[in-house]
Amino acid sequence: MLRSRYTPFEVIVVDDRSTDDTAGIVSSLSSRDARIRLVPGEELPPGWYGKPWACLQGFHAATGETLLFTDADTVHQPMLVPHAVAALATTGAGIVTISPHLSCVTFWERVVMPQVWLLLGTRYHPAAVNRATRARDVIANGQFIMTSREDYLKAGTHEAVRSEVAEDLALAQRYADAGLRIWFAFAENLMETRMYTGLAHLIEGWSKNLYLGGRRSFPGEPVLQALVPVALSLAMGFWLVPPLMLIASLVLPSLFLPALTATCISVLFWAGVSLSMRNPPWYALAYPAGAAVALWIVLRSTWRGAGRVEWKGRTYNS
Repeated sequence: MLRSRYTPFEVIVVDDRSTDDTAGIVSSLSSRDARIRLVPGEELPPGWYGKPWACLQGFHAATGETLLFTDADTVHQPMLVPHAVAALATTGAGIVTISPHLSCVTFWERVVMPQVWLLLGTRYHPAAVNRATRARDVIANGQFIMTSREDYLKAGTHEAVRSEVAEDLALAQRYADAGLRIWFAFAENLMETRMYTGLAHLIEGWSKNLYLGGRRSFPGEPVLQALVPVALSLAMGFWLVPPLMLIASLVLPSLFLPALTATCISVLFWAGVSLSMRNPPWYALAYPAGAAVALWIVLRSTWRGAGRVEWKGRTYNS
């Protein structure tokens, strides 16, 4: 971030009870660069989730009129902030948010993340978000949310979404309710992130988000909210049908040709998705394993609901 070609700016790091050397590293950097400031995170108040509380503390420390909320596990190219500031000014939007390149390293990241990424990309494509007129059709990516101080206050700040697990989605809806537009763009060449570092981390993260985020995506629509687990399960289970039919053809030979054809088409489809995410295409051969894990995450997320949310060493109970 310090290589950004936009000036002037400040970098405020909210150290939300980290157990690694975050505070030490940031303190060392700030002693050499006056643009960096460390904010030790205060104790989490009742009724708050950790992310919105950390964001609000960063806001209170900020002095600029343009605010950027971004995650510590993102890598920014020097032209990212200049482009985003220009987009904020020229589009008249309340929020500029982006979809970065998603780095997947391990086997399970490369077979599970495409399943979820396709689901999100289908539900919230930038072209649809940018012309949305209803709160149910907007989203923001908490990894990168740029807004003006004035609009942030108008939307109620992160305090308005303090009890939301998918606080970025809820914040975007608050902006829409306030009559403010969201401008969403693909920016794979300007930002990169690795969301999860393995299977256990991946399951924990998406178990937190999928069910509650799915319900939040249909505000004020209880019937659709109730159908979210069914829709998510069908979306993941759909891709398991061809390989299951192929297995069934061992006892029902008439199924073999259609099952083989459907499975091959599915593999080719997921090879295309893998290539679009810059993953080796041969991981598509293992797509049934990714779909099975994704289905398990949906069921686990639904079963837990809001009653038990675990993330970053904290356990939240409703």
